[in-house]
Amino acid sequence: MKTLIATDLKQSIKAKEAFARESADIIIALSQQITDTFRNGGKLLLFGNGGSAADAQHMAAEFVNRFLINRSPLPAIALTTDTSVITSIGNDFSYDLIFVKQIQALGKSGDLALGISTSGTSPNVVKALLVARDMKLTTAALTGGQKAPAAEITSCSDYILNVPSDETPHIQEAHLWVEHVLCEIVEKELFGD
Repeated sequence: MKTLIATDLKQSIKAKEAFARESADIIIALSQQITDTFRNGGKLLLFGNGGSAADAQHMAAEFVNRFLINRSPLPAIALTTDTSVITSIGNDFSYDLIFVKQIQALGKSGDLALGISTSGTSPNVVKALLVARDMKLTTAALTGGQKAPAAEITSCSDYILNVPSDETPHIQEAHLWVEHVLCEIVEKELFGD
């Protein structure tokens, strides 16, 4: 068991190191875009499925409440929390539209839509990013995989942060790490140390 723990830890660290190496410039650019979105009166709309839904909620909570600095709340909304909205859209229309309709209802030009998908192929995430792009929102995606992200998600994302791993747990761990990094940078940019 100790070998399994040590091996898993090494693989997780390796995935994060490769991700940081390959994506540092994009992380900085996206953090600046999120900062500018908040400065200019826009909001952050976050969404994903399963563990990625939990990530969306976690990141929204860090912005609305606080991350490391006691400061004013920032407008971030996880589109994964309203079960009545999600189930009514899924039942009456399609699960593929659960984020699309919320983007249409809540999003506006000047906002930023951040879709989280470990595979980069979740139909409801891709469709929401396409609609957000059409509505003139800035779009970003957190994805994963050794191969380049799928054309569908890259074609509708202004920023792509892809974890170069095929192991879902390590992709999710790297996503949480970068979500925290983004929160930290944005807080420092807006509120100082």
